[in-house]
Amino acid sequence: MLAHIIAVTNQKGGVGKTTTAVNMSACLADSGKRTLLIDLDPQGNATSGLGIDKESLQGNLYDCLINKLPMEKVVRQTVMKKLSIVPATMDVAGAAIELVNMKDREHALSGSLMQYMNTLKKPYDYIIIDCPPSLGLLTINALVAADFVLIPVQCEFYALEGLAQLMQTVEMVRSSLNNKLRLLGLLMTMYDGRTNLSIQVTEEVKKYFNGQVFKTIIPRNVRLGEAPSHGEPIILYDPHSRGTEVYKKLAKEVIRRVS
Repeated sequence: MLAHIIAVTNQKGGVGKTTTAVNMSACLADSGKRTLLIDLDPQGNATSGLGIDKESLQGNLYDCLINKLPMEKVVRQTVMKKLSIVPATMDVAGAAIELVNMKDREHALSGSLMQYMNTLKKPYDYIIIDCPPSLGLLTINALVAADFVLIPVQCEFYALEGLAQLMQTVEMVRSSLNNKLRLLGLLMTMYDGRTNLSIQVTEEVKKYFNGQVFKTIIPRNVRLGEAPSHGEPIILYDPHSRGTEVYKKLAKEVIRRVS
């Protein structure tokens, strides 16, 4: 049984992409699924958000993509028992530039990942890729490697802006580079039920993307914002918070949708 590979992507920044990648991964691991999180964002927020000290790393995703270092050399265990991470540092920003002149540049990540998966005695159940907030070569690499795309959408006025472009990119990758790629769903994030705007935006997205929006909605939550500075996913930082509750629900919904 091969791992389900999910790219978490939206070229808009600040939509809760890394928060979703980290906490969904942690909740999948908590439910007994062996999970790997690949930090493809040069900011490396998923790496630090899971308590990995970037200064002490011997290698990171950049070395896998550019120097062909085997992925098993850089994979790190996280604070969660069944969750590992391929960490990122600012070096990964350089990879986006260096990939341009490489042969098979769109397949650098999928090639490295396939090699790594062939070395494993126990395969992963889920591989989550936290993409950078752009539609550049790194994100294309994630879409080529993935089976599914999960798109976090912030409940704000410009939510639908840019989604058409993202969908075109997904369609382009599916038709020319990865015909197994499909949309897992759109996830509404930073929802505030006290405002008409959040309610209206959610309704509008549901209307445009009929049946493709997750039932789980991620609310604005102070504890979710605090957890990364402690190097822990919400499920460890505050097991009884609303944030933990919704990401556990999301993990269950993801498992249902992929199976």
